[in-house]
Amino acid sequence: MATQTAAQRREEARREYDAFIRSCPTNQLLGRISDKWVSLVLAALGDGPMRYSDLARKIAGVSPKMLTQTLRTLERDGLLTRAVTPSVPVRVDYELTPLGMSLRMLLAAVKDWAEANIEQVHEARDRYDSEPAAAGAATGTVRR
Repeated sequence: MATQTAAQRREEARREYDAFIRSCPTNQLLGRISDKWVSLVLAALGDGPMRYSDLARKIAGVSPKMLTQTLRTLERDGLLTRAVTPSVPVRVDYELTPLGMSLRMLLAAVKDWAEANIEQVHEARDRYDSEPAAAGAATGTVRR
């Protein structure tokens, strides 16, 4: 067996990533970035740096605990930076990194899709909910 450099080992591991395997790091990352608060924070920061209070006002329904947790996770993952300006009171600004901006572009497309198609989804839900459960049995399909 030939000796591999660290770069070769990383490249081999990268080829072996499989997001369908629960223990795979990519599976865990997908779980993290699919969180609705992550999507909304990244979308909000797309226009530039924001303070915590501005983010809290912009993102309706997020609790202070959830916003703090989301911001810390995104900072840890290298998707945003946190800049502290010493003043009274202390000023803290959050800004997307280039990596965060690249993810934001993808998630913004999903957000735009949701906004453009929500009426069709509501119509589909209404149709589904108005069908009697027995109607599925007549066609050979059963809802579970």
